[in-house]
Amino acid sequence: MTGNARGTRSSWATWLVAGSLLAGCSAQATGSGPSRQSDAATASASPGAGAATPSGGASASSPASSVFTPDASLVPRTSQDGGRLAGSVVLAPADWGRGFVAQDPAESTPGTWAVLDESCRWEREKLPRGVLASTSRYSRLPAGGGRSAVKVTAVASVHASVLGADEQLSTTLEEVLRCPEQRPRSSERITGLMSLGTPFGAREQEYADDSVLEAGQFAEDGGTAQSYRWMVARLGTVVVAVSVTGGTGHTDQELNELGSKALAQMLTRVEQRLKGK
Repeated sequence: MTGNARGTRSSWATWLVAGSLLAGCSAQATGSGPSRQSDAATASASPGAGAATPSGGASASSPASSVFTPDASLVPRTSQDGGRLAGSVVLAPADWGRGFVAQDPAESTPGTWAVLDESCRWEREKLPRGVLASTSRYSRLPAGGGRSAVKVTAVASVHASVLGADEQLSTTLEEVLRCPEQRPRSSERITGLMSLGTPFGAREQEYADDSVLEAGQFAEDGGTAQSYRWMVARLGTVVVAVSVTGGTGHTDQELNELGSKALAQMLTRVEQRLKGK
């Protein structure tokens, strides 16, 4: 994150290119949904449909360089401080744009975070040691005008160390390899998941210390498959993420742009709250 308009525009472009790549591969893997081509992304395409590729992905070791050096006195050291930071960073419904409202529930249970279990189902569990805080907010754009509803999630997790935050990105990549099909809830499933990791400096990524993009298809039992993407980025000890799900009347480009702008907004908030005078 460069902290200026040029850097923000660059981050959007990076996410849009990566989103085009992954959405196209996911559609091929599932045999349904929109398929798009991206000449600019061809060189970094996954080697096979239906398999996640942690190419250039997150590393469990400390990064060689960082986008942003925070004021050490402002970096959260306690759960209370971490909770305040996470709560101030995570987007509320109005932050997503006109017409967005809160889902029910509107926010995650304090002191918990989402964990993908051995059966590839998402569950909320107590925060592990090393994670100071994690907050998720759930919003939606109601259906109307011939368009289906769009469901979005914004998440911020604050870690006690850079190494711990970096490990979350590594785990995100590994989870898609382990579980290309996942169950957010008992009546929902995500299929054909692909992932792409882009650390700082790779493919002109200059907005975060590390980033991961997932794309696939989302469907409720008996429902029509919709485009799904999960965007994750890290700045120091803070990991922010957004999910975007939409179907009829919404193009993949629109959904990618919605997610990338939301992620850029949260990264900007992290930098603003942790920079020195």
